[in-house]
Amino acid sequence: MKDRIYVCHTYYHAYVSFLKELKIMADSKAAGKDPGEATLVLSKMSNDFEDLGERVLSTGVFKEVIPFDEKRESHFPELEKYSKYTNFVANTVRRIRRTSRFAKCLEPYVPVNFKEYGDIYVYCDEDPIGTYLTKHRIYYHAMEDGLNSVANIDHARFANRTHFGLKVFLSKKLNLIFVQNGYARYCKDMEVNDISAIKYKSPYYIEVPRKQLTDRLTEDDKKLLLKAFIRDIDSLQAQIDAMGDDDKVLILTDPLCTLDVRKKIFEDIIKMYEPEGRIFIKPHPRDVLDYRKEFAEYPQFDATVPMELLNFFPGLHFKKAVGVLTEMKAITFADEAIRLGPDFMDAYEEPSIHRQNEQI
Repeated sequence: MKDRIYVCHTYYHAYVSFLKELKIMADSKAAGKDPGEATLVLSKMSNDFEDLGERVLSTGVFKEVIPFDEKRESHFPELEKYSKYTNFVANTVRRIRRTSRFAKCLEPYVPVNFKEYGDIYVYCDEDPIGTYLTKHRIYYHAMEDGLNSVANIDHARFANRTHFGLKVFLSKKLNLIFVQNGYARYCKDMEVNDISAIKYKSPYYIEVPRKQLTDRLTEDDKKLLLKAFIRDIDSLQAQIDAMGDDDKVLILTDPLCTLDVRKKIFEDIIKMYEPEGRIFIKPHPRDVLDYRKEFAEYPQFDATVPMELLNFFPGLHFKKAVGVLTEMKAITFADEAIRLGPDFMDAYEEPSIHRQNEQI
């Protein structure tokens, strides 16, 4: 039996996996125990991780890094017939059939035998891997997709907001359908950052504050993280050294709306905050808007660097860091972290699109 495996869909997921493994290694060393070995799986469904796997292996924290060609339901045309909606009973029957068939379709694409691992950690188990594990009767731990993401959008309740209790029964007790975020039959628990911030509590949530994982990091731990996640640390450090001591504002992008509306959003944000300091841009890893072309006059950070890594550069300081829907509570490199939030977005898209919790 192998020890641990983490299934990641984003750079942030890989970052949190590092935090968890570094804690396990430190705790095991203090107790005089063998920490065992861990495998990192990088799903190509949502992100191009480029050469991250090579850099991760060079740290020695993970024994293996395995790419995963994960497929969405839309990849399988044979599932389309189960997506016709008429009434609740017929829809439920179709969903039961679709769930089982989808899990079967995924089998050729799963790169490891998950039954060989003692602990399986899955970020964003609403992605196909959650369905695969549950229908194959493999126990796993669900992980919060992003910092306080369940508090901001409770995807399980929003996606199943009609007859939620019945759907949870069909999922958790009977394993006929799949409901994410701890409500699947073979999901042991759902790890979240802050239970108090979540409106709808669940008996399956367990609280593991990210701050506890970052506060315990040693200088050597931070160097390992920088080695893993920054492609050219010398260039980044030179960029930071050249910033100067004048007031600076960091704009964090989000993959919002259509590209033309997204461009308008960040043009407006820059106009709002440009009087307060020199503007820098940190594109989101999944944001496909070409900021280097559209906003070429503003210095920019590498999109693939998790913003939390910027906390580890002692010479980096901003007057303000501004995001739209990005959770900002992990930022320590700015005097003020501003999340513009849903009220700001109301001017750019139909409010119901970014106010899912209000529709539960």
